[in-house]
Amino acid sequence: MIEKIKEILANQLDVEIEEITAESDIQKDLKADSLDVMDIVAEIEDEFDIEIDDEEIEKFVTPQDIVDYIEKVK
Repeated sequence: MIEKIKEILANQLDVEIEEITAESDIQKDLKADSLDVMDIVAEIEDEFDIEIDDEEIEKFVTPQDIVDYIEKVK
């Protein structure tokens, strides 16, 4: 699942997938702004057929945070 999240981040943020680790800071390291984050969340919701609450989105700092959340709700 981490590979799929990294793929989504790479596509949305126009960075090389090799530059993304499970512990990369999505906003600081990958330079995502709030609009990028909303686009990423929308794609994750579609990909994994889940709905993510706004207060949960604020907790997503790293790709691993996203994976942990998906595993918790699936």
